[in-house]
Amino acid sequence: MDLTGKTVVVTGSTSGIGLGIARGFAAAGANVVMNGFGDASEIAQVTAEVEALGAGSVVYDAADMSKPDQIVAMIENAEARFGSVDVLVNNAGIQTVGPVETFPPERWDLIVAINMNSAFHTTRAALPGMKRRGWGRIINISSAHGLVASPFKSAYVTAKHGITGFTKTVALEAAEHGVTVNAICPGYVLTPLVEKQIPETAAARGISEEAVKRDVLLAAQWTKKFVTVAQLAGVALFLCSDAAENITGVSLPVDGGWTAA
Repeated sequence: MDLTGKTVVVTGSTSGIGLGIARGFAAAGANVVMNGFGDASEIAQVTAEVEALGAGSVVYDAADMSKPDQIVAMIENAEARFGSVDVLVNNAGIQTVGPVETFPPERWDLIVAINMNSAFHTTRAALPGMKRRGWGRIINISSAHGLVASPFKSAYVTAKHGITGFTKTVALEAAEHGVTVNAICPGYVLTPLVEKQIPETAAARGISEEAVKRDVLLAAQWTKKFVTVAQLAGVALFLCSDAAENITGVSLPVDGGWTAA
């Protein structure tokens, strides 16, 4: 797939799923705006590695996805530098695991801000330009937890369910303007975020970390395989293809059969 001349913004893309998606779009020739937290030297190295994959330019924006003004500035900066934001991938996310009665309120607020509200702020800023140009792709990285629930993840599940509704609504608003809006709902991927959950879930459930992998994470994935970041990048690229022009408002599970049962 050739995305030469297109510009893609991928939030939360300095590691994990977002980094895999940034790599996929760079390899397809797009300009890529990366975003996320991390050590400055490591981010510079990763940005250079992603840029080397294709002919487009790759830049980094340090916008904090919990800060609406910084989010808007990121989109405006991307448009000023490249002339457009053609594809927006809302991927930024954090997680905290624990029972609702002891769940820290400040973590609830932060998870909802980064995992859900940031997608509103990026979309609000990028959609007008997409409508004017008559083409755009908004891809929200949701989760199987945007379709079903699990215990001890109240904030995350709430935010991801919110993304499902947001995706449908914006899809309808943008449908006659050449803009599609879809969500990808991965099952478990062994990203740093998921790896961090393993000891937390083990402590919350009183079981071993190996049991968390076997009996919790992969219990519902009928393939018994973790989803890979390369597979998710491939799905995101497909949603930008001509073949996907009439796919909009969809929350697409990539979950090894988890939500089919």
